[in-house]
Amino acid sequence: MTKRFVASAVIAVMAMLALAAAPVMAQDYPQRPIHIIVSFGAGGGADIVARIIGQSMQDRLGQGVVIENKPGAGGTLGNDFVARAAPDGYTIGIMTAGQIIAAVLQKSLHYDTLTAFDSLGQVATASLLIVARPDFPANDVKDLIAAAKANPGKITFGSPGFGATQHLAGELFKQTAGIDFVHVPFRSSPEAISAVLSKQVDVIFDTVTAVIGQVQSGQLKALAVTGKDRFPAVSNVPTVIESGGLPGYDVTTWYGFFAPHGTPPEIVAKLNKTLNDVIADDAARERLSKAGVIVQGSTPEAFGAFMAAEYARWEKVRVAAGIEKK
Repeated sequence: MTKRFVASAVIAVMAMLALAAAPVMAQDYPQRPIHIIVSFGAGGGADIVARIIGQSMQDRLGQGVVIENKPGAGGTLGNDFVARAAPDGYTIGIMTAGQIIAAVLQKSLHYDTLTAFDSLGQVATASLLIVARPDFPANDVKDLIAAAKANPGKITFGSPGFGATQHLAGELFKQTAGIDFVHVPFRSSPEAISAVLSKQVDVIFDTVTAVIGQVQSGQLKALAVTGKDRFPAVSNVPTVIESGGLPGYDVTTWYGFFAPHGTPPEIVAKLNKTLNDVIADDAARERLSKAGVIVQGSTPEAFGAFMAAEYARWEKVRVAAGIEKK
């Protein structure tokens, strides 16, 4: 035998052993703690969902689940960390609509949002609310559109920040209704809420969780929810489609999990099953409901296709709104 033949045979045997070992590795997974990267600060929606899911995953997998907050750059810093991690199932991340939008708005990232990750599955969605102060002369979406058309460029809408899901929800509303709103960004939801209460802006788009207290107390009035279905916590509030006759307008914030590209398919399948088992558990569902989200599971393939569609959708909104990548 030549040295080259021997070397080739050794390589072939090693490759076969690696393939044979993959299912065994997945069967034994996990053997140490799993780290969930949250690309936002503690206490936000993504952090709360990750901690609820992580606790239940820990109980099912028999290993610790560690939540690591790595906020910054609209969630892209945390995503970059996951993209660079070993694809072994021990570092995963939670993905939100905001992270997809941040990727759409940023010119240069160290990773490709659509190819750097393997999808694990979606776990929840949450609608936004369009709210106004009680004396604002619009009680539903039709009134709001009529007011904006009668006063082009004078009606203002606030959001928790430029490039936030709430901002792009407003831009899509403008485009769908054919009206001219003026966006006023703030640094946080509390600031945006204070601004509409003090009449600095006319309406705001924000999560149900952020504004439900003011709506229930009568400090703010809800004009519509932005998803295609009514939201359980405010079931008396119609959707934009119902209230304003805007077919196709459907904006939700959502949560799902992802891993670095190249994670073994058996581990992806095991994590997906674990996630779906978690959200089928009554205790976890109740905790998620109290956090203001609706449970929604998926396959890895369906979640991957959904994220790609979301990226394409918000890219179209960005272009139509004339927002330059930064």
